[in-house]
Amino acid sequence: MKGDYQDLVDEISALLGAPATLENRDFRLIAFGAHDSDDDLAMDPVRTRSILTRQSTADVRSWFEAFGIARATGPVRIPAAPDAGVFRGRICLPVRYRGIVQGYVWLLDQEPGKPGPEPAALDAAMEVAQRIGVLLAEEAKAGADLSREFLAVLTAGRGWQQDMAVAALRAALGPGGDGLHAAVCVTPWPGEAPASVPGAAAVCVVPRRGGGEPGGAAGPGAGTGAGPGREAAGDPALAVLLRLRSTDALAPALAAVTRLLPRAAQATGPGGATGQATGGKASGGKASGGSALAAAVTTATATARGVTAGVADPVRGLADLPAAWEQAVAAARAAAAQPRFGPVAQWSAIGPYRMLATLAADPVDDPAARTLLAPTNRELARTAEVFLDCAGQAGRAAAALGIHRQTLYYRLARVEQLTGLDLDEGEDRLLLHMALKAARLA
Repeated sequence: MKGDYQDLVDEISALLGAPATLENRDFRLIAFGAHDSDDDLAMDPVRTRSILTRQSTADVRSWFEAFGIARATGPVRIPAAPDAGVFRGRICLPVRYRGIVQGYVWLLDQEPGKPGPEPAALDAAMEVAQRIGVLLAEEAKAGADLSREFLAVLTAGRGWQQDMAVAALRAALGPGGDGLHAAVCVTPWPGEAPASVPGAAAVCVVPRRGGGEPGGAAGPGAGTGAGPGREAAGDPALAVLLRLRSTDALAPALAAVTRLLPRAAQATGPGGATGQATGGKASGGKASGGSALAAAVTTATATARGVTAGVADPVRGLADLPAAWEQAVAAARAAAAQPRFGPVAQWSAIGPYRMLATLAADPVDDPAARTLLAPTNRELARTAEVFLDCAGQAGRAAAALGIHRQTLYYRLARVEQLTGLDLDEGEDRLLLHMALKAARLA
């Protein structure tokens, strides 16, 4: 496939008489033409970084997207901007398939005053760009075609069944199966898996079995009524296996999640009620102007409608994929439990929820916390949680709750009466704190 891209890029370079580069819609380099010019301005910082690191920065991406390249159906001329590291103007050929942008072909424009490519040559180059779009769309669709093998890995029991499922997925992915990947969970996910996800090696929809986790049982604290967590029973989740280039570059994974959230949010009713898919358009990642506004709306809509996503730590190869999926699910549950994580949470950033989400698959019904977690005592439960979050510092807790210290002491005394716990004892504090946090994962 890479050879096909290189041949097509070389064809465009020959048509327009200038070295071309091909990037996907996330500005990750796919192929580039040979450069033999002595013009120092031709290898400006933006072009050099793209070739050497095989990707562009978020700022560069936002700058170019501000010229409307994601909506364009023909060549777009972009002027030079030395302050942005663009010493020479660019010609961008959008690579589209069935109206959806798949990537971009970039060429250096002629210097001011010199004639650029003829219209006929640009038309011919756009025809080649359309052929590239077909290849990129087919490559993305291939990931969705592996949904059966991917789903088998995520739902197989431990032991030989899981080993066989991993081996089958590895065989289907070929050499790419040994590369670096990140698992992503988006929940709830209405309808079928998307036809394509940029950068995905495989995509599938994982059904929920009985309760709080995709493919698993209910999470701790289910049905307690405490915390903001919704009842998740019956809601499926979208699983995505994303290719990565390095362990410290999760930007492609986060960008892909940003594009997926609108689809789930638009097809999910207020409060998390899943309806029929509407086929909403996905928004881009970090951008400026209208794109930034769309991203903000996406975040607000996803939060309001209970759509969350989790991103696991990167793994190399597929042997650790089942564990990575558990991380992604736990991160998505933590995002639903704690609004401060936002609609997208990374496993590495959810703190104590890394442990709480994996302690038990069944609801935790501790007798000491049972009464406190009843809906009628929700304000007392919140008071206790904030007090414990503040490390037992009454002044901080009262300020966070917006109440007087004496009111705080009265509520804490009521908590001790209801639970039978002594909040001056470390182990009692630990038990109550864990019970309150686990209840949020319901």
